[in-house]
Amino acid sequence: MEMSLTQDKQEKQKSNALPMIIVAGLFFILGFATWLNGSLMPYLKQILQLTPFQASLILFSFYIAVTFTALPSAAIIRRVGYKNGMALGMATMMLAGLLFIPAAKTQVFALFLFAQLVMGAGQTLLQTAVNPYVVRIGPEESAAARISIMGILNKGAGVVAPIVFTALILSGFSDTASGDLSQEKIDAMANALVFPYLGMALFIGLLGFAVKKSPLPELEKEADEGDNKGHIKEALSHPNLALGVLALFFYVAVEVIAGDTIGTFALSLGVENYSVMTSYTMGCMVIGYILGIVLIPRYVSQQTALMVSAALGVVLSLGVVLGDNNSFAIANALSFILGDVAFPDTLILIAFLGLANAIVWPAVFPLALSGMGKLTSVGSALLVMGISGGAFGPLFWGLASGTSMGQQGGYIVMLPCYLFILFYAVKGCKMRSWK
Repeated sequence: MEMSLTQDKQEKQKSNALPMIIVAGLFFILGFATWLNGSLMPYLKQILQLTPFQASLILFSFYIAVTFTALPSAAIIRRVGYKNGMALGMATMMLAGLLFIPAAKTQVFALFLFAQLVMGAGQTLLQTAVNPYVVRIGPEESAAARISIMGILNKGAGVVAPIVFTALILSGFSDTASGDLSQEKIDAMANALVFPYLGMALFIGLLGFAVKKSPLPELEKEADEGDNKGHIKEALSHPNLALGVLALFFYVAVEVIAGDTIGTFALSLGVENYSVMTSYTMGCMVIGYILGIVLIPRYVSQQTALMVSAALGVVLSLGVVLGDNNSFAIANALSFILGDVAFPDTLILIAFLGLANAIVWPAVFPLALSGMGKLTSVGSALLVMGISGGAFGPLFWGLASGTSMGQQGGYIVMLPCYLFILFYAVKGCKMRSWK
């Protein structure tokens, strides 16, 4: 009997292997498309001669899609199922990739923004469909390990995406960081986007077709418990959840600022290989993620890790704003890692923010849902809506950058975000009543 149970367990693990490989690939694709924005933003800033605020709209249009399409995505999946939802999400992303072609040919900013909006909508649909698989495709007791692996794949794609962008698109151009570009060079840089985005669109489309035809099992649909709107007010009556939603909103805001504006700031400093800067921030996030897996909760509690992360964010934010763009002390100290590549200290401090950001989402999520009981699913949906912070963080950075503070001073907008996360770690997560 015991031998039979062992065989059944082994067979189940084997049957789950292929679905997990497919889901892992989708998480990598999601991360690749998301963190490609860090290279795209400064590139389009050059081609279209954008102000920092206008450039921030490239990120705004991508992340604002989460706000408008999260609930419709859930409705679509309830109708067509998880597997078909994944395929539809990838089809939408393929369409977005194809929209970049007329945008590049015409160099119309509005078309780029629309393509970004469609890409964000496709990503939201794919995210809504693929995330439940991570929890429900295997044993519940090992779900945390699977979530961590998927997180590393997502952020790891953020390391790879800027390198691929640089190799396929920017490698044919030199001296672009000077800002003095002829119309002929601008046209050439715009046209360089066409074939890579066509290739990405076709690849995502083929992958979506493969997922549709794959043996990926359909998840059992959850019972419809009625209108969730009736539970939202009750859920928000729990301070640890309501404040947790705000904490995640501010967290995603600073995560996207650190990951996607670093290239634009590097461009303003005349750094020639600005398009790979996002890789450094994402590399630090991967390191932070691994540290979290090793340390939490064995050596450090979730709350303590969150406090340390927030405090580090405050210190690094001040370091960026008050730092010297002509100092290379940190780069010299890290020459054994960076080699001959030298970046100003301010850029390295922005990259280090990835280390401060890595633990925040995994720590806030369970602290916010603590004690929610039957309202857990509604609370989870509200917390995911915090991703919309990625639309507004860069927007406020762009607005601040357009003032006398400049792009470096614009990073001051991160300070109140980290201070709120610190408040949540110290007090907000413990609050069980507004009184």
